[in-house]
Amino acid sequence: MELIFPSLCLTCGERLISQEKYLCHNCWYDLPVTNFHKTSENKVAQLFWGRVEIEHATSFFSYKKGSNYQQLIHFTKYKGLKELGFETGRRFGIELSQSKAFSSIDIVVPVPLHVKKQKQRGYNQSEWIARGVADALHKPISLNNLYRKVYTSTQTRKNRFERWQNVEGIFDINTPNEFSGKHILLIDDVVTTGSTLEACAFQLLKLHDTKASIATLAYADI
Repeated sequence: MELIFPSLCLTCGERLISQEKYLCHNCWYDLPVTNFHKTSENKVAQLFWGRVEIEHATSFFSYKKGSNYQQLIHFTKYKGLKELGFETGRRFGIELSQSKAFSSIDIVVPVPLHVKKQKQRGYNQSEWIARGVADALHKPISLNNLYRKVYTSTQTRKNRFERWQNVEGIFDINTPNEFSGKHILLIDDVVTTGSTLEACAFQLLKLHDTKASIATLAYADI
């Protein structure tokens, strides 16, 4: 099968060799990591200043529209490669485990999809990224407590204000006691304006003595 349909790197298109999966070693090495977890005043953290009280915020890597590394997100989100989400999340979690800023995390929570959208897609890409992060951090993951109660349209072509209107009040919590008093790490695939993550954090921070931090696989540097 490899002779007829060789496995190719998702970013550069070169043929993968033994022990390589999804991306070649060169593309993993050249991943445009942000190192935002090493500084509190980074571009992701600044998205939430004056909007919602976040402890720490970071993204693993950055990309611009049309970049080869945008393919990594595209395949994770739309092409069914949830295992790619797990592997990239695991690598991200290893980086976070070396940061004092994220050492007090109690539980990892992915941004939920509405049940209708998850049924259409077959999985929640943020869940698989969160699984990888949680595995590397050796922290528990909560998959069903934070949920999306309203089905919304895609955010892709909306401006900042429209994005906020689209997600305002759409999240809720099943069992508040599970999160009360905890430092929660919210996980998503990409952050652009931060509206969805802001709406999630706003709901979590209503709970007693709860803290929230944010980590996304990618930062869309637009």
